Order: sequence, then structure tokens, then C-alpha cells
Amino acid sequence: MHEYVSAFLGGTLLGVAVVGYLYINGKIAGISGLIGQLFNGTGLFQRPATWFLLGLFVTPFIYGLFITPKIEISASPITMIIAGVLVGFGTRLGSGCTSGHGICGMSRLSKRSIVATSLFMFSGFVTVYIMRHLLGN
Repeated sequence: MHEYVSAFLGGTLLGVAVVGYLYINGKIAGISGLIGQLFNGTGLFQRPATWFLLGLFVTPFIYGLFITPKIEISASPITMIIAGVLVGFGTRLGSGCTSGHGICGMSRLSKRSIVATSLFMFSGFVTVYIMRHLLGN
């Protein structure tokens, strides 16, 4: 499958899932918010957030049964851990994650989400530049 077609299909499916979740549950499908919903209310498997997150976790394995993705990770485990901690810190600091602000918030034309997503992207650009050009990783 051509890379643009798979990107288009992935984006379309993501959009449908996010709009469907909002329409059916009345809540934003940002990952940090969904994880927060796991710890509120009724039984774990009675929460829509559980099923949405389970789908996000299981789908790549199903995809892998049909298509073998080519994934290369050249970063060291310690770099990956530091990156994960920084992303978690940024999620708390920004009152939401890239999926909540970038997909759900921007599609609703939320000014706060547009600013947050712009800052996420700018920070990512600067980080990649520093890591690849100044530190030589």
C-alpha cells in the first residue's frame, strides 16, 4: 500500500474514532484524559475509556498479523525513558496530551489547543534539531 494511502486511511479512522467517542460518550478522546477516566466511577470494563484504550493497544498487533511494519528505534533505552518522563511532564503541564489538544481540540477550533499544539510541535522541532545537529545523536 502506498504510504500516502495508509496515512490517509489511518487519519480517517482516527478522525472517525474520535468523533464517534465524542458523539457517543460526550467526552474528548485524548489519551491522558482517557487514562484518567480509568480511575473514576464504575467497574473497569464498564467504562468506555477502557475499551477505547484497549483498542489502541490491541490494533497494532492485529495489523502486524497482515503487514509487517518496518520499525527502527535507534535511541538507547535511557533516552527513551527520559523522553517518556518529559512527555508525561509536558502532558501535565499543558493540561492535556497531543491527542487531546492536537486532534480533538484543534478540530473544535479551541484556541487553547491550537496554542498548545503549536508549542508541542515547536518543542519537538527544537529537540530534534538539538539531538541530531548539536549533540550528534
